[in-house]
Amino acid sequence: QVQLVESGGGLVQAGGSLRLSCAASGRSFSMSGMGWLRQAPGKEREFVAGINWSGNRQYYADSVKGRFTISRDNAKNTLYLEMISLKPEDTAVYYCAAALGTYAPSRIFDFRSWGQGTQVTVSS
Repeated sequence: QVQLVESGGGLVQAGGSLRLSCAASGRSFSMSGMGWLRQAPGKEREFVAGINWSGNRQYYADSVKGRFTISRDNAKNTLYLEMISLKPEDTAVYYCAAALGTYAPSRIFDFRSWGQGTQVTVSS
């Protein structure tokens, strides 16, 4: 079982950028597909980005394509989400999540566990 702890959230103006990090513990991180989910107030949790175990394949939600980049460093057991050109509609709690397998997850149902989340607030 992998334990996940997110960091890097905060308050930023529209057009700004943030970098989220996820520190993972446990041996399974380097062999797991990973991803980011988010949940805005009053809305269901949604898929944001996914990456396979080796880092050479990624998927993104249409709403973040071209603005968000997911990456991982297996030597450091860390997952990242680089976010640029942020919009007010990106405001949400962002969760680091572990996939069911080694592949790059692309749907909310592809994940088996997630962390406590980090708040991202984008002001207009």
